[in-house]
Amino acid sequence: MDDLSIYRSSNLLYNQEKMSRYEPGGFHPVCLGDTFKEGRYKICHKLGWGGYSTVWLAYDRVLEVWVSIKVMTADSTENSRELKALRVLQETAASNYIVKQLDDFMHHGPNGCHQCIVFELLGPSVDTIVNDYRKGGDQLDPETILKITTQLLRAVSSMHAVGYVHGDISGSNLAFTCPKLAHLPQDDIFEILGLPESEDLTRVDGRPLGPGVPKQLVKRADWDNWIDEDEEDVRLIDFGEMFVQGSKPDTLAQPPDLRAPETIFTTFFDHRLDLWRAGITV
Repeated sequence: MDDLSIYRSSNLLYNQEKMSRYEPGGFHPVCLGDTFKEGRYKICHKLGWGGYSTVWLAYDRVLEVWVSIKVMTADSTENSRELKALRVLQETAASNYIVKQLDDFMHHGPNGCHQCIVFELLGPSVDTIVNDYRKGGDQLDPETILKITTQLLRAVSSMHAVGYVHGDISGSNLAFTCPKLAHLPQDDIFEILGLPESEDLTRVDGRPLGPGVPKQLVKRADWDNWIDEDEEDVRLIDFGEMFVQGSKPDTLAQPPDLRAPETIFTTFFDHRLDLWRAGITV
């Protein structure tokens, strides 16, 4: 369990990424206004996080466009399957429904060396929108569900055709496109995502923070005024669990309610794992 008692209490301390991951080998401490790759990318908002990365909205000062940057943990960087798989998918133009990688670079920080991958900016995940609809007692339009389903299956088919298995298909790993946002002024994009909210991280005893801990806590974007799910396509994201067909990965994260039967009852699984997960997602 995280020992959060050493920090001054706040909502963001408890409902964002785990502070215990800010340690050698873990997350890189990112703050609003930080820059990466010799000042090219400026961090302006937080988009999310996972077990092995944090994801940020950044402004590309060279191309003058909004992008997302995935900053991986240092301990997952050396043996990352994601970047290798992404390069294959981009080179083979596997599918229009797979997120477009724009750049990648290494960043050295107090917790180690971190692989950073730059992607096209995407909108909220399908899960985020479905949950918002559910809270209002509503659901996505059947035509939208059919479109999402069709595009998901095309993405899966194209990956399998070039010999890769995604391994972690879910509504949280499907995101809507948002090309209209890429060139918006900052105030306009914040109108859609919600203004960045941050709080200084301080210790109860007044002692300085360690070098590997972020100086501020940043709230994930809420996408408060997103309304384009009926118009936009979807992209498959997050390839950290991807593996080559015919191989058996050392580890494979499988939430209990999404696990394919063969991952429970046998020691062998293949590309059909994606078909099970896609079916559960739909």
